[in-house]
Amino acid sequence: MRALFTAVLLALPMAFSSASFAAESPVGCWQTIDDDTGKPKSIVEIRQTGGGLLSGEVAEILQSEHGANPVCSACEGERKDQPITGMTILWGLKPDGENVWSGGTILDPAKGKTYSAKVTLLQGGEKLEMRGYIGIEALGRTQTWIRQ
Repeated sequence: MRALFTAVLLALPMAFSSASFAAESPVGCWQTIDDDTGKPKSIVEIRQTGGGLLSGEVAEILQSEHGANPVCSACEGERKDQPITGMTILWGLKPDGENVWSGGTILDPAKGKTYSAKVTLLQGGEKLEMRGYIGIEALGRTQTWIRQ
C-alpha cells in the first residue's frame, strides 16, 4: 500500500506539468471563426512534428458555402481539388519567444493562397491569435481561434 501511495505522489507532478504544457502550447484542437459571419467555420488540429515544429490539419468543416465536403478548387499543385477536411493548412511554425510561434506558412483554402504565419497564445492558452501575412507582418490579417 505504501508503494502505491508513493507511486501516486511521484506521478502527480508529471500529470500537472503535462496539463500546464498543453495550456502553454498551441498543440490541440481549435475552432476557427468565419471573418464575414463571425460563426464557427472549422476545427483545426495543431500537432507538434519532428524537430519541434508545429503543423495544423483541418479536422472538421463546421460551415461551408460549398457543401459538407468542400474541396480546395482554388488550390494549385497536389492540393488542387482535394478535400479540405484532412488537409494540412498550417506548417513550419517554430517557437519564437514566450507564447509565440512564427516562421510558418498557412494556406487559405478559400483563396488557394499561402501566407507567412505567426501564432500567439492568449488568455492562458484558451485563444490563439493567428496572423497570416505577405512579406511583413503589418500586411496581413488576424483571426482569433478558440481552443476546443
